Amino acid sequence: MTVLDHTHVDDSLSTAMREGSMAEHEAAEHSSFMSELMGGHLVEQAYADYLLRYRDVYDALETAVRSRLDDPAVAAVHDTALERLAAIDADLDHWAPGVPRTTDSPAAAAYRARLEAATAWAPALVAHHYTRYLGDLSGGQAIGRILDRTYELGGAGVAFYAFAEIPKPKPYKDAYRARLDALDLTPADKQRVVEEVKVAFRLNQAVFTELGQNIDGYRR
Repeated sequence: MTVLDHTHVDDSLSTAMREGSMAEHEAAEHSSFMSELMGGHLVEQAYADYLLRYRDVYDALETAVRSRLDDPAVAAVHDTALERLAAIDADLDHWAPGVPRTTDSPAAAAYRARLEAATAWAPALVAHHYTRYLGDLSGGQAIGRILDRTYELGGAGVAFYAFAEIPKPKPYKDAYRARLDALDLTPADKQRVVEEVKVAFRLNQAVFTELGQNIDGYRR
């Protein structure tokens, strides 16, 4: 049994990445923390703590990507229009003004360490790039709208989900997947990329699980 249980090795890379990580993706999406947050049941500090963890993640991801722009695989997906660090900082100014931009989160530290290790093999870094940014352009758009409505933000504090330079996410995502599919990877490489996508979803789930451990303290 291979890591591409749900796919065939002759599938396009983007199809293999999506279908091969479906179980991990769904597990990460259905966290109690996100359900409670989207329902408006948590205080603002809960989302601030979420942002602080993902600030660490995106800082590591964007630093790692810039360090490997010499590689064709990373260059194929890199786009400064996707970068989220400045947007997260803007949102933290809204949700937690004056709070230091640091976290002692073991889950975020583990995620950062994996991103730093992924620079050793560029397609692994691409797997993380795909998992975060295409997620932001997909389900992330719904999260932004729900947060805005639930917490009556009037458009403030949700810059994380606003891609000013990408007004139409669907054609952008289609073009991104086409660039993935054009990468020159062997079937074995493709399997390694799918496995790294699965790891990325597990790392995200670990962040949600960690946040969920304080769910009672976060309740309104």
